[in-house]
Amino acid sequence: MSAKSQHNNILLAIAGFVAVVIIVALIGFLALDREPNVIQGQVEVSEYRVSSKVPGRILELRVKEGDYVKAGDTLAILDAPEVRAKMEQAQSAESAAAALELKARNGAREEQIRGAYNVLQQAKAGYEIAEKSYNRVQRLYDEGVMSAQKRDEAFANYKAMEAQMKAAQSQYDMAVNGARKEDKMAAAAQVGRAKGAVQEVNSYIHETVQTAPKEGEVSDVYPKVGELIGTGSPIMSIAVMDDMWGTFNVREDQLGDLKVGSEFTVFVPAFNKEIRMKVYYLKDQGSYAVWKATKANGQYDLKTFEVKARPVDKLDGLRPGMSLIIKK
Repeated sequence: MSAKSQHNNILLAIAGFVAVVIIVALIGFLALDREPNVIQGQVEVSEYRVSSKVPGRILELRVKEGDYVKAGDTLAILDAPEVRAKMEQAQSAESAAAALELKARNGAREEQIRGAYNVLQQAKAGYEIAEKSYNRVQRLYDEGVMSAQKRDEAFANYKAMEAQMKAAQSQYDMAVNGARKEDKMAAAAQVGRAKGAVQEVNSYIHETVQTAPKEGEVSDVYPKVGELIGTGSPIMSIAVMDDMWGTFNVREDQLGDLKVGSEFTVFVPAFNKEIRMKVYYLKDQGSYAVWKATKANGQYDLKTFEVKARPVDKLDGLRPGMSLIIKK
């Protein structure tokens, strides 16, 4: 074989190798380009925590994790002896205030009124005698028989008995009329205050029986029967299964048509089905969130956005924590 033929064969081999590399690279590029971008999210649900305004001991738990409860169902019963003691105090204070208010409204006792009346009659009798004595002494004085000293003494006694009669009249009127208007108002206010205290303690007593404000599924129960809980300590968490949505963390270059009000299709691996969802929330996650740096090749940084969407199509069995896949 000539040197020229060998040279041609080497060139053909190199050309063939380069062609194979180019073809493989092209196939790989096309295959990678056709691979869809996958955005993964998960199902979330709103929850509320059941807690008590008063401290106490868990006496009974009526539900357990996984139970479905309706609004008004009894969830837990607490034992709070301190609250019952405060109720007795509040009721006693209310009774005492009511008695004082009744006393102020009814006035003095009948015996006091009779006593004041008798004192008044006695004062009137003394006044009448003093008046007659003064009139007689005055006539004698006018006739020149009685001295001025005696006339002045009779007049002073007359005025003293008059003042005594007026004082007795005032005491009698006070006994008949009872307490002053201001005292009656103050007594009525004390009754209202005592009733308010009873209502306040009643509200605390109602807190010893915890009921469900909304229907949902019990997701967590924290204390055990017999354990003490403090004011505001959570007893259990309840998931509102009717309020469900999906949350996705999407890089801004992948948002595309994902905007508030738009609908898109997601794949649910748990059921191997697709459902439609509608975006209702879109917000950037700030500088602390996951982001992709592209400044190394002279471009820009890509921030991550939190996208929330609610299911348009109902899917029975969809539960919090299940994966949601967006293929773009």
